Amino acid sequence: MNIKKLLMLLMVAALAVVLVACGGADEGEGESNDSSAEGETEDTSGDEPAEEEEASDELEGTVVIDGSGTVFPLMQRLAEEYMVNEQPGVSVEVSRAGTSAGFEKFLVEDGTDFNDASRLIKEEEQAKADELGIEVYEMKVALDGLTIVTSPDNDWATELTAEQVNDIFLGNVTKWSEINAEWPDEEIQTYGPNENHGTYEFFYESIVEEQDLVDTINLQQEYSTLVTLVSEDKNAIGFFGFGYYDSNKEKLNAVGIDFGEGAVVPSLETIGEEGPYANYTRPVFTYLNVNNAKEKPEVLDYAIYVAETINDFAGETGFAPIPDEELQAQLEELQGL
Repeated sequence: MNIKKLLMLLMVAALAVVLVACGGADEGEGESNDSSAEGETEDTSGDEPAEEEEASDELEGTVVIDGSGTVFPLMQRLAEEYMVNEQPGVSVEVSRAGTSAGFEKFLVEDGTDFNDASRLIKEEEQAKADELGIEVYEMKVALDGLTIVTSPDNDWATELTAEQVNDIFLGNVTKWSEINAEWPDEEIQTYGPNENHGTYEFFYESIVEEQDLVDTINLQQEYSTLVTLVSEDKNAIGFFGFGYYDSNKEKLNAVGIDFGEGAVVPSLETIGEEGPYANYTRPVFTYLNVNNAKEKPEVLDYAIYVAETINDFAGETGFAPIPDEELQAQLEELQGL
């Protein structure tokens, strides 16, 4: 073999070694890439439980609420917020039969989940709950100021004493001129919510101390009807919760009430259990069927949501907030159910 052939063979052998080495490196990199891809797949699958856990927090079902027309605007506002931003899969249905009528729907088998109330539950209603085995949880949600309203055409009765209010609604005076000789010599027309409403019961029990109201009083089921009747009658005077006045200020006058230290006009600043409008201030509630809350997670979740957020929406619907410490105590009790 000559030198040229020997050199040629050596070059071919060297080239073969290089090609084998490169092939091995490519195979190694391929294995490394495959391993990396598998690792990424494992990481992705590792995230799946978190996604499943998040999905499990999404609830479905229906929450049924009835009761107080006074509390209705506040609970309706909360329901809207809850369905849009918290649990889109839950339908929260809010009605306003009135406090007493609402308790009749609440205290039956398969009754409503919540009953809004502008008064405390009565002894006979609690007894009915006990008879049916319904555990009831009372949630204090806001403070309301009973508001005495007149027509915008009434420019004389801008202020009244608490005693004068009672005289009007008890029929002790029947004409404006009997209160003040300079006022019109015309019959006073009285209005209010009917007996289905806790507002009527609060007025009857706490304001006039269970004395019979004047026979001619016009009592209505719907607050919107009351607003219209009072606004269109210059001799009208009526009563209902502050929220309905606050949302109809262009149609009504709020009468300042003198409890002995000068007239006080209801407002979010004056309404309070220790404020200057305290005599006409009352707490309002929603009552939870605990049995339903234990069976239906959406009901308990909504109750907790109410305790967590109620003060954020009280003012915009005409209610004064309750102390944060009271809400916190309620929240802790609900979370323990």
